Amino acid sequence: MKKINSHIMYGTAWKEDKTERLTLNALMAGFNSIDTANQRKHYNEEGVGKALHAFIKSTGADREEFFIQTKFTYKEGQDHRLPFDPQAEPATQVKQSFSSSLGHLQIDYIDSYVLHGPSTRFGLSERDYQVWTTMEELLSEGKVNYLGISNVNAEQLNFLFEKVEIKPSFVQNRCFARFGWDKEIREICKNNNIIYQGFSLLTANREVLTHPRVIQMSKTMNKTIPQIIFSFARQIGILPLTGTTNRKHMEEDLESVDITLTKEQVNSLTNISTRKSSSF
Repeated sequence: MKKINSHIMYGTAWKEDKTERLTLNALMAGFNSIDTANQRKHYNEEGVGKALHAFIKSTGADREEFFIQTKFTYKEGQDHRLPFDPQAEPATQVKQSFSSSLGHLQIDYIDSYVLHGPSTRFGLSERDYQVWTTMEELLSEGKVNYLGISNVNAEQLNFLFEKVEIKPSFVQNRCFARFGWDKEIREICKNNNIIYQGFSLLTANREVLTHPRVIQMSKTMNKTIPQIIFSFARQIGILPLTGTTNRKHMEEDLESVDITLTKEQVNSLTNISTRKSSSF
């Protein structure tokens, strides 16, 4: 089974008709892991597929060189452009959405298939378990390499572990510094050999980006603040996503893999904006 071979993923949410161009720019910059979803409300999965197809055709690259992650999203998270029959059973909806994703992306398998959040705010519903079981079937059929879940809390993750046959390989959450960079979920992931994917590392943490000590760190190291945040994320066990629309920033974000922060710097960033302390 193919392993993820990147230290940072390119996220394609909220890019609308710019999705194809920006995804192609990301591929040209050197990204080989792309995150999307079959949720037209916030993603243009078809644009990702066009970019991937164009890049492979123009460069002669092999599909196996890329890690493509997409998601199944419930009707409640969609707009009117549904990728499945809203009256169908959950299992059928998953299969319809998955088939649609393959068509959009112009590929014949998905590397990582993610449940785009449970159907309820607390706990898990029978519908969630039915959806997960169907996702497990896709994996057993060789149509998917890994399963994941996003927008999930610790209770829901533990409930999932108790009832499913195949645990997620990935958990993807919006990552807030004020909650210890999602410390509780990260600990669960670490203890269960799950890769934690963090999104909105920059946009959800404006107070960190403008903190005087972070600005000083950037100046001292001669590195951009996003580079520092992404390097820090990796050092505490987060696979970061970036959704930048700037080609230069794409290249800089990729270069963050070569940056290593000191133990003191990591500790400072870990505690910079928790509820207990908003300073170093």
